[in-house]
Amino acid sequence: MDIRHLQYFVEAARFQSFTKAAQSLYITQPTISKMIKNLEEELGVVLFERTGKRIKLTDAGSILLEQAQQMVQSFGQMNSRLSELMEMKVGHIRIGLPPMVGVTFFPRIIGKFREKYPKITMQLFEHGAKKVEADVGSGELDIGVILLPTNEEKFDSFCFLRQDLMLVVPSSHKLANRDEVPFIELKDEPFLLFHEDFTLHDRIIAECEKLGFHPDVVYKSTQWDFISEMVAANMGIALLPEAICHELDQERLRVIPLTSPSIPWHLALIWRKDSYLSFATREWIAFAREVLGHEV
Repeated sequence: MDIRHLQYFVEAARFQSFTKAAQSLYITQPTISKMIKNLEEELGVVLFERTGKRIKLTDAGSILLEQAQQMVQSFGQMNSRLSELMEMKVGHIRIGLPPMVGVTFFPRIIGKFREKYPKITMQLFEHGAKKVEADVGSGELDIGVILLPTNEEKFDSFCFLRQDLMLVVPSSHKLANRDEVPFIELKDEPFLLFHEDFTLHDRIIAECEKLGFHPDVVYKSTQWDFISEMVAANMGIALLPEAICHELDQERLRVIPLTSPSIPWHLALIWRKDSYLSFATREWIAFAREVLGHEV
């Protein structure tokens, strides 16, 4: 027995006629008669009394009709919900964003996506890139933004921004008027870093150690604007992404390119490889790829 048997049975009961039910279903009368006969044989009961061209429900038929109507209605509702989902009318997406990435790039993208798909809800989680990557890997998040490189065996991704970290110093600093600064000249400077949850924390320390020194870290924060204010207060120097530096107070702070080496800041959207992605998540990835490709 499948849903078609029940649909044909309900229509036959509604019209009390195999011929009229067949016309309603756009099938032949012998087809519906055969389907009802198969259903009766499978259930072991007679569902209709047949008198000439007229049919009438038996007691067993009346019992089945009550249940069959509910099942056919539920099946129709399920198909409707799936159709809505596949047409991107409904859905839910969990997105992980590092704080400085979210405030810089994603408000306008999320706004445009909501305009196009108002019934798709989005839940945003602000964490450092390391936690975002871990939560996408565990399935707690559908997609996330991280700092490359990432585990290519575990994640699919696309890179939407390639910039470098910039040196940020107070306007009164001895390096403030330089056109560029070799990294090694920072070895005696007090550093203001992001918290350990941020990939940049480990990356900056690793670059320092490659040059033979361990940075003097005087403060760590999760907020780039607080770090920049501490730099302006002459508490230390910071290395911030180029995109963030555009938001800084240019009168109190100086932004200088780093050399020998420069530190890349490459952002990517990631999702788990070889795992199911909801229709809404797939559409978000395609939408973000298109919008970020044009705007960033």
